[in-house]
Amino acid sequence: MNNDMPRKIYILDTNVLIHDPNALQRFDEHDVVLPIVVLEEMDHVKKGLDELARNVREVSRQLDELSQECGDLSKGCPLPGGGHLFFEMSNHAFDLLPDSLSKGSADNRIIAVAMSAQNDSPERQVILVSKDINLRIKARALGLKTEDYRSDQVVSDLSVLPSGKVRLDLETWEIMAENLEVLENNHGNHFVVTWPDDMALPFKNSFVILPGDREIAMRCNEINIDERRVHLLDILSHRTERHAVWGIQARNLEQNMAMNLLMDADLDLVSMMGLAGSGKTLLALAAGLHQTLDMGLYEKILVTRATVPMGQDIGFLPGTEREKLEPWMGAITDNLSILLGDEAQNIADILGQNRIEIAALSYARGRTFTKTWLIVDEAQNLTPHQMKTIVTRMGEDSKLIILGNNAQIDTPYLTAHTNGLTQAVSAFADWEFAGHIALKASERSRLAAKAVEVL
Repeated sequence: MNNDMPRKIYILDTNVLIHDPNALQRFDEHDVVLPIVVLEEMDHVKKGLDELARNVREVSRQLDELSQECGDLSKGCPLPGGGHLFFEMSNHAFDLLPDSLSKGSADNRIIAVAMSAQNDSPERQVILVSKDINLRIKARALGLKTEDYRSDQVVSDLSVLPSGKVRLDLETWEIMAENLEVLENNHGNHFVVTWPDDMALPFKNSFVILPGDREIAMRCNEINIDERRVHLLDILSHRTERHAVWGIQARNLEQNMAMNLLMDADLDLVSMMGLAGSGKTLLALAAGLHQTLDMGLYEKILVTRATVPMGQDIGFLPGTEREKLEPWMGAITDNLSILLGDEAQNIADILGQNRIEIAALSYARGRTFTKTWLIVDEAQNLTPHQMKTIVTRMGEDSKLIILGNNAQIDTPYLTAHTNGLTQAVSAFADWEFAGHIALKASERSRLAAKAVEVL
């Protein structure tokens, strides 16, 4: 390596490349070192059809292209950002490990490479990058600088994620009301207000909650960015029996906002984030049944989710695809029982009669969903790549409903900052054909609501 360059040296763990196949392009002008044990670990998991195997094969193709174009690997392979990629095969690195650490462990071999690089280039900053917390702790104990891989973070601060609603205080509303314009509207009020300069403009299809004892929510229908003029329209109240959807009434203001988005046929995508018991799945199914069976807007309802195992993997379950998926789809079948009541005798018959299809996420690739009400449940367990795969499968006259709770992530190495749910909410926040709402209250039962609060 050229030690005269004041660039950092990043040592990559295997899980960084598996997590983000394009990680090698994320280190700008700095040098990247791949311990040879990383290639060995990748070789063990390259076979298969799952997301992990696909990522490994993609990384292998990139490494093959880089090494082919490089005349002398010892001098490093040029990376797009200006740095170089080096393959570390030195045997003397193991001599730096303390006796307490096994030299046969792949993680310890990676740590040894980082220690060797630090000894060989004392004037440069050497950083070990890994998604493995225990590896980072061990490395820090040996005096190494470590970092989590953060280039895949959709947002650095979850508080900036849109909630889909803005609550105004009385003082702000009084200032906005000074220039309020009232327009004609067939259904309720239509106000045009000037948005304050010190407040970020709301997104189209988000909601504004007016101050007062009786909570009133209005929907942002049109926004003039240059003049900061916002059009606010009354929303339909689904909290009454008259406007119930498939027998379901909204139990709170947030659920009412969600139902207004779900029932809007002009929207192609609706995302709902909420705690356990906030009603996400029930509302999505009720609106889907109504618009598919009663209104005929869609030909079928398709439900999918990431089959992230908490125990046995889905591949070891016996039966057909539907039989394999039944244990994963308990939330769907439970809510269908509520919606269909006495008719819910045989779940297999119900799915066929009501044009409801349950499919594994693994089989989404290559499909096109037309005239489909597609519900993606537990979206917090999807990677950004999986989310992109689903969204790009959507055909004409279809609607995508994304449900998730960032407090219940089971996929290894995924966080609330990096998962597909956060990516979708952020990416489509300002799109005119998408809507988002965050549900805060648990309506499952008083016990469930208390559990969310205290546990």
